[in-house]
Amino acid sequence: MNLPPPHPSRRWQPTPLIWLSLALHLAAVPLILLYPAFWTWIAVSVLLDQLWLTVAGLWPRSRSLGPNWVRLPAGQGHITSGQIAITIDDGPDPVVTPQVLDLLDRYGARASFFCIGEQARRHPELCREIVRRGHAVENHSQNHHHHFALFGPWRMAREIAAGQETLTGISGQRPLFFRPTAGLRNPFLEPILAHHGLHLASWTRRGFDTRNRNADDVVRRLTRGLAEGDILLLHDGNAAGAASGLPMILEVLPRMLHAAAAAGLQTVTLRSVLACAAEPHPVAAL
Repeated sequence: MNLPPPHPSRRWQPTPLIWLSLALHLAAVPLILLYPAFWTWIAVSVLLDQLWLTVAGLWPRSRSLGPNWVRLPAGQGHITSGQIAITIDDGPDPVVTPQVLDLLDRYGARASFFCIGEQARRHPELCREIVRRGHAVENHSQNHHHHFALFGPWRMAREIAAGQETLTGISGQRPLFFRPTAGLRNPFLEPILAHHGLHLASWTRRGFDTRNRNADDVVRRLTRGLAEGDILLLHDGNAAGAASGLPMILEVLPRMLHAAAAAGLQTVTLRSVLACAAEPHPVAAL
């Protein structure tokens, strides 16, 4: 099977928080040597910086550690006009994913599936079916470790690269986006994503459908104030059971798609928006 080539690397550009942290850590030892009487204040400053970095990594929608798609990008005119993105995590699941695909077909909707590499390896036909039906397969890591955000740079890089190669080999579509487990990360992530040409994607709104058993509440969280540019998060793997006995996504997705259609919103994949954003736009005639 001929695989698509790797994406060109992006240039890693440290954020102001990262530059500040680098400067503080590089200066800490010389400052203590020069001003030993102030070592306590210097140590406290370093600890506060570590706390700040930790909080930024524990906030999935934060941009303090690097670029992060919390909404579809604005500023390109037609790109987000009337468009939203549905993202579906933790699959593919042999029971739930086929039903999700049928629901999406019924509504003429498109979605981005953030698949786990090992799950795709267990159910390769489902991963290929996602792409065949016009959706996108994106990288949700190889093993979905719950302590992913605690990984050092080498282990994190191996986990992302393994997921990238597994999903590409199975689906024939090289992922363009990455989402860490629960959206949690640390400062090592962005340089690794830039190396692979991947983009971090979180969400605008989520329904907590892996633990919330109230379908009405999940729908309300996902659709209240629903607007163009929103990125919505659901799960076809690890989904909670609704009161009806259905996996939560099967109870919620039709109602969510109906609400989107009623609001005149079109569902698109993240990669289709990225492709539009990369296209040159004609300059208006003077």
